[in-house]
Amino acid sequence: GAMSVDSIADLSDNASRLLEALQLSHPHELDPRRSLAKKKMLSLNPITWQVPRIVDRCCRHIETHGLQTVGIFRVGSSKKRVQQLREEFDRGRDVFLDEQQSVHDVAALLKEFLRDMPDSLIPRELYAAFLSTASMEGPAQLAALQLLLFLLPPCHSDTLHRLLRFLSEVARHAESSWGPDGQELPGNKMTVSNLATVFGPNVLQKEKPGEKDAGARNFEDSAAIILVLQRLIEHHQTLFTVSPAMQRDILRRLFQTDPDVIDYLLRRK
Repeated sequence: GAMSVDSIADLSDNASRLLEALQLSHPHELDPRRSLAKKKMLSLNPITWQVPRIVDRCCRHIETHGLQTVGIFRVGSSKKRVQQLREEFDRGRDVFLDEQQSVHDVAALLKEFLRDMPDSLIPRELYAAFLSTASMEGPAQLAALQLLLFLLPPCHSDTLHRLLRFLSEVARHAESSWGPDGQELPGNKMTVSNLATVFGPNVLQKEKPGEKDAGARNFEDSAAIILVLQRLIEHHQTLFTVSPAMQRDILRRLFQTDPDVIDYLLRRK
């Protein structure tokens, strides 16, 4: 029979890569707040949710306090306060962001983190491949983007998914609306296009910031970068969901080549 596998680290490299292919299915089954109705939507993902604390905390803060902030991500921030927050996170402190923090400072901190990652959120070796999808249209473009997302390391995949889900929520509040009491709720004016313009150069980087000719080369690709990130924001739910047919194909292959992994998945569920 199949031997017991208690950790993904115990699996072979080949099996680990196959498990990473299932990494895109994220119905948040680990969230204790999920409703009973959603329990049947368990994914096959056995890998722990890997999002840097600074990213999740920044997104949560803006989702709670900044969705109606006009010009979020475009209005200036306090460089001193942003640097202080950055240093606290860098020291490994458990930093809590509350209503006392400026939304614009937190927004600037999130952009800085993404800009200064040692390897960009979408790894640089995939830069050209992602940009090539800008010339595609419709289902072919989405299919190519999803296959490229399969190639992301788990931490990059999880963090990108969290960011795109957040940006979609920000864009949903771009226009003014009316509250339950009839009061007008100002829109933040940050449409999907505006957000893609702001975040595109931070998520898709050809060279590290500061490298020679990095700005000039990125300028040539700027339109494609914006378009690709716009598509990722607009279709993130579809792109980050593995179809049942693909899951069956992967499981069938695993059953033939790595039965230990099947045992691991069943026991996780």
